[in-house]
Amino acid sequence: MDRGYERSAAAPERILDFDLSAELSHGMRVSNLAYAVAKELGMDDHACYELAIAGMLHDIGKLKLTGYINGQEKNPLVIEELKYVRMHSTLGYEELKGQGYSDFILESILYHHENYDGSGYPSNKAGEEIPIGARILRVCDVFSALSSDRPYRKAFDRDTAVELMIDEVKNFDMEVFLAFQRVVHNN
Repeated sequence: MDRGYERSAAAPERILDFDLSAELSHGMRVSNLAYAVAKELGMDDHACYELAIAGMLHDIGKLKLTGYINGQEKNPLVIEELKYVRMHSTLGYEELKGQGYSDFILESILYHHENYDGSGYPSNKAGEEIPIGARILRVCDVFSALSSDRPYRKAFDRDTAVELMIDEVKNFDMEVFLAFQRVVHNN
């Protein structure tokens, strides 16, 4: 029985092809990595715990997008999808801000797509103006995405994923990136 959410074989590749199981798995990987990187950086136990929560929830805003992106009669243009996908961190922040989460968790989620060089979103923050939690989530999120299967490619092995990240190191806080490398190479 077709319930309208199975992808047709002829459907074009979608930027946001929501798979709850994959999203939960991604959230757990980011959560575990963020906790370990925060520990490696010498952050206190409470901050590490809060980063684990932020890692689990960092993409929750994507749930708000599935109705728009997957509920259209006509397939939206890929560029249109990208515009909406870029809203997910703000949508997640808005969804969670009245639910008792700390500002540290909320800001980590809101800014987890900011790049250290200022080229990210939603606010084009750069360097130290990006909260440390968001800088940690950024590195962990990218690694998790690269080392996971996607609808359009197979997962990269650990070393290849790290090499690809080195090619884009301008996106990351170097102190965080080095702590992340120590974590992934010691496991």
